[in-house]
Amino acid sequence: MNAKKSILLVAMGLVMAGASVTVASAETPWQESHAQRVEVNGRLANQDVRINHERREGEISGYKAARLHRADYRIRMQERRFARHHDGHITRAERVRLNHEENRVSRHIGA
Repeated sequence: MNAKKSILLVAMGLVMAGASVTVASAETPWQESHAQRVEVNGRLANQDVRINHERREGEISGYKAARLHRADYRIRMQERRFARHHDGHITRAERVRLNHEENRVSRHIGA
């Protein structure tokens, strides 16, 4: 039980450290003008960590982890297609759509 807690604490520490790096570097010109892309990509990175953690803990099978990673990959490719059509930006409506798709995948991670 203590090993699980320590692994969880390490994972949470890594997530928090990654979030602080994202916040600290959000002042770059690219991220200021592409804030919606940064949000979507940050969520995808967080879900990747969650999927890997659940797989290591044995909460989900390798097959399910692969399916979830594949779903996240499709969302990332959709985000890139949206950005390609708008000179590197995504619209608010596109961000909302991508977040909706990420929410759907997120619900399956812990289930």
